[in-house]
Amino acid sequence: MWLAAAILSSVFAGLTAILAKCGIKKTDSDVATAIRTVVVLAFSWLMVFVAGSAKTIPQINSNSLLFLILSGAATGASWMCYFKALSMGDVNKVVPIDKSSTILSVLLAIICFGETEHLFIKLLSTFMLGAGIILMVEKKKNSSEITDRTYIFYAIGSAVFAALTSILGKIGITGVESNLGTAIRTVVVLIMAWVIVFMKGKQSQLRHLDKKELIFLFFSGIATGASWLCYYYAIQNGVVSIVVPIDKMSILLTLAFSYFVFGERLSRRAGIGLCLMTAGTLTMTCFG
Repeated sequence: MWLAAAILSSVFAGLTAILAKCGIKKTDSDVATAIRTVVVLAFSWLMVFVAGSAKTIPQINSNSLLFLILSGAATGASWMCYFKALSMGDVNKVVPIDKSSTILSVLLAIICFGETEHLFIKLLSTFMLGAGIILMVEKKKNSSEITDRTYIFYAIGSAVFAALTSILGKIGITGVESNLGTAIRTVVVLIMAWVIVFMKGKQSQLRHLDKKELIFLFFSGIATGASWLCYYYAIQNGVVSIVVPIDKMSILLTLAFSYFVFGERLSRRAGIGLCLMTAGTLTMTCFG
């Protein structure tokens, strides 16, 4: 079941990136993140009450609560960086860098949780993922390329915080029902997102939101909520060093949409990189 949940998480995460990209053409990335988080929060708490886990809130120990809060904070930071990067760069450039969090997550899972079974396979797969990512972020040699490469730093920040999210979330969700753990984390992300909006004085932009983009942001929030629920069920019941690479293969769906919807084509080298990433993930899943 946790493998199926990891795959569903990947599918919903892929939809999230595309829907979010459609929703931030005119809308500021910080404002968009805050709006999406409201949707995620409502969706996640709805699932808590459907699952009947709200009654277990008093049973959560302080250690789990602390790590859930830290995981939520890392998620908020990752989101801020990720959607800022998406607003500045192409999907097919930002997403591969963001997915490099897989490498750090796997290494941290091996160190922190002792997931050393089939260690050689995991390290080999991680190397393949890294090589694939390097090939995919190769600079394109054409005149239409975006000259401002600041998005790279935001994408790297997104990857680092995303890796921390997985590790902190695995610790915090121990002994906590996965839907409830996701909902608690989302509260932290929501607070961070709106604090950023008000600190930067962007709340006035809420009056001038594009209705079409608002619809995309709404469905992006739904997709994110569904992805999180599946993801944290998977890492709670499965192996982090396997779940994370599967989840990150949302890149396949994301890049397919970016090709057909935005016309963002991959170079030959980037295509080879994508194949390496896919092969590394499949190797990790089947033999790790």
